Amino acid sequence: MTQREAAGLVGLSDRQVRRLLQRIRTEGDGGICHRARGQASNHQLPPQVKDRALTLFQQAYSDFNLVHATEKLEEVHGIALHAETLRLWLRAAGIPYKRRKAKRHRQWRERKAHRGELVQLDGSHHDWFEGRGPACVFLGYIDDATNTVFGRFYDYEGTWPALDSLKRYIRQYGIPQGVYLDKHTTYKSWAQPTLDEELIDQPPRSQFEQCVAALGIAVLHANSPQAKGRVERLFKTLQDRLVRELRLAGIQSVAEANAFLTVYLPKYNQRFRKAAASAADLHRPAPSRRALDRLLCLKEARTVKNDFTIAHHGTLYQLTQATRAKQVTVEERLDGTLHITYHGQDLRYRAIPARPPKAPSAPSRRLHENARWIPPGDHPWRKRCLPKRRTRDQPLAVP
Repeated sequence: MTQREAAGLVGLSDRQVRRLLQRIRTEGDGGICHRARGQASNHQLPPQVKDRALTLFQQAYSDFNLVHATEKLEEVHGIALHAETLRLWLRAAGIPYKRRKAKRHRQWRERKAHRGELVQLDGSHHDWFEGRGPACVFLGYIDDATNTVFGRFYDYEGTWPALDSLKRYIRQYGIPQGVYLDKHTTYKSWAQPTLDEELIDQPPRSQFEQCVAALGIAVLHANSPQAKGRVERLFKTLQDRLVRELRLAGIQSVAEANAFLTVYLPKYNQRFRKAAASAADLHRPAPSRRALDRLLCLKEARTVKNDFTIAHHGTLYQLTQATRAKQVTVEERLDGTLHITYHGQDLRYRAIPARPPKAPSAPSRRLHENARWIPPGDHPWRKRCLPKRRTRDQPLAVP
């Protein structure tokens, strides 16, 4: 093979091939190695930057994942690093770091094409304050098409927090076309259907499902956590990142955490939001505040008694205006107010602090179970039902 043919095979000039041959003749097989092998790169960071980064990682970010740690090193300390560079430094120095677990393969589901077409909702119970504050739950929303995240901390996961978080989401983004939920009792009713529900072939619905249906939002229930994997992966990410951010900010209460989310989530969405396949936004405009308050509330039917009173949660309420309603609806709003309505119209009422006592009745004579009771003389038991016996002096009556 000629030098020109060899140069064509390795992609070098024939002049460079002659240089390599001369090195091999002089230095042996090692002459083919690059001259920069074993030398420091011209683009490597100064040793003092490396030492400072390793020291800061051990002091403040030892339990951070490497990508999050490099972000904080650049944001807080002005040290710009790649995650792989930090990993190589840590491995060379023998410093332990957080490694990612191998992902289990699952069937991939294509994202929705439009923003607002489907929103996944769930609650995450976690030690968000790492013992510095009370236990709480994070109610998170994630758009299926764009990964846009919305969330808020609450003391528990229930109907009131779910309605409040949905109201805040609608006020910020609008009404989505559908929500993807699990089968928690807040989001799905497990009660037996009533006779009315059986007649119209409708399954029982929880208070949250009723409110969502009133807004025209379709409800989908997942049969497994993996089915709504997008929101589950969101919680895994937030339990890694957000917990450490709350620690760095010194947050110890739910109110402080919710105030922190107003600053943190826009940055998070800017970092991780994806572009939807279609530019159209399917969120419907949010209704007025008054209409939204009426739609997102707890509603229970109550029967009106003859004295125009109703009972609700152990309290009597007197209707102070004339109405022909036999049944009214009691609405408990998110702001803590109570409304009694009939066909969508508010009725005036007042609470009765205590039921008026009944008039005392005559005491009844209670007998001892072993006592002998003697009927009075005029009691029916003492009346003779048979004719009196004939004496000897009386003649026999002949018809």
